[in-house]
Amino acid sequence: MKRVSGAILLVGAEIAAIAAGVVVFFLVAMVITSVPLFAGAGLVAVVAVSWLLGRPALRWLRVPRLVVPYVVANTLVLAPLAGFLVFRPYPVPPPASTPPGVAFWQLPTGSRVAYVKRAGSGTAGRPPVIFLHGGPGTPGEGLPEGSEDLAAAGFDVYAYDQLGAGRSTRLADPSGYTVARHVADLEAIRQTLGARQLILVGRSWGGTLTAAYLAAHPDHVAKAVLTSPGAIWEPAFPGGVGSPWDHLPGGLQARADALTSDPRVLVQSLLLGINPAAARAMVPDAEADARMRALLLLGKDATGCQGAKPAPTHGNPPGFYSNQITSEDAAAVTDPRPKLRGVRVPVLVMRGQCDYLKWEVTYDYRRTLPNSTLVYIPGAGHSIANGRPDLYRSLIRAFLLDRRLPVPAYTGTTDPARGS
Repeated sequence: MKRVSGAILLVGAEIAAIAAGVVVFFLVAMVITSVPLFAGAGLVAVVAVSWLLGRPALRWLRVPRLVVPYVVANTLVLAPLAGFLVFRPYPVPPPASTPPGVAFWQLPTGSRVAYVKRAGSGTAGRPPVIFLHGGPGTPGEGLPEGSEDLAAAGFDVYAYDQLGAGRSTRLADPSGYTVARHVADLEAIRQTLGARQLILVGRSWGGTLTAAYLAAHPDHVAKAVLTSPGAIWEPAFPGGVGSPWDHLPGGLQARADALTSDPRVLVQSLLLGINPAAARAMVPDAEADARMRALLLLGKDATGCQGAKPAPTHGNPPGFYSNQITSEDAAAVTDPRPKLRGVRVPVLVMRGQCDYLKWEVTYDYRRTLPNSTLVYIPGAGHSIANGRPDLYRSLIRAFLLDRRLPVPAYTGTTDPARGS
């Protein structure tokens, strides 16, 4: 009977040792960002539990002399297994070379921000145009579609990599990636440029950031253009705002699942919830960004209309931690819509026919911003600049120059793509 009990206890010792190692790993990681320390603490827990439960189990099995070999063998098996499953890094390709024309602002917020500029010609004195990329954390490379036309019309045009993305600052503690910090960076950019007002062109998450900046600094915005904007305030849509990952073909979905479900990613995700700095210590920015880029490349063509031309690619890296923590913070901020209802800044909102975001997300801008105009663009998906580049350029140019828009405003309240 003791031998049966010993065998059962030995199996329990294995389970308990693993469980103890996992629990201690995460408990220590809550307060410490050193990977050797919280990984070592987990290993010590494995050894301790193996010893405490292995001794009586092996005594009942009448082989007490095997306690030390058992503990050593257990450690030699579990440690390499954890190393392979959890501590083996994702491959990181060499960084792309920095293209000519990239410069940096050292902002008083502490952010070192990469940007590109095209100086305006002809008419002087126009407010500078600032393009705000999406994501959060997914910058483009160079100046976006329409920049050349705007510069020719006299606007100085800028595009910058937001904090934690592209070639801009990465924070040691990712919990610093907040909506307020992004707004503060944008205000610091305005002050650095010496501009009384800015014109903001925000795409996707860039629309959300534009709304947050409008709520905080309405007098500093001359006009705004929002293309496929993300939610003004995500908690207003408890059923979700829509996701490009819902539209992946089966083969790509399997590859995306493989990128997001291996043990290292799962541990990183758990660490993000308890101590983002520990998550970053275990999975550094370069690795996390490389994995995110691989995922984005899988999904890049799932956001347009069927049969649309492939979206372009570039080497400017995304920012994983900026994406994750900024998104989490955006879901926790105070609803900005009460303030926005009193903002009279002229705003153009573009909605593509095949945008994966729910119609209600787009229409929320039209009903919230009193001086907004909504236009509907057939044949375009989430990236209107990619789907209908000529119309996209014409719309921005006409709106900023106070000319008649090339398409009429949409004045309905329901999604025109549904024919209702």
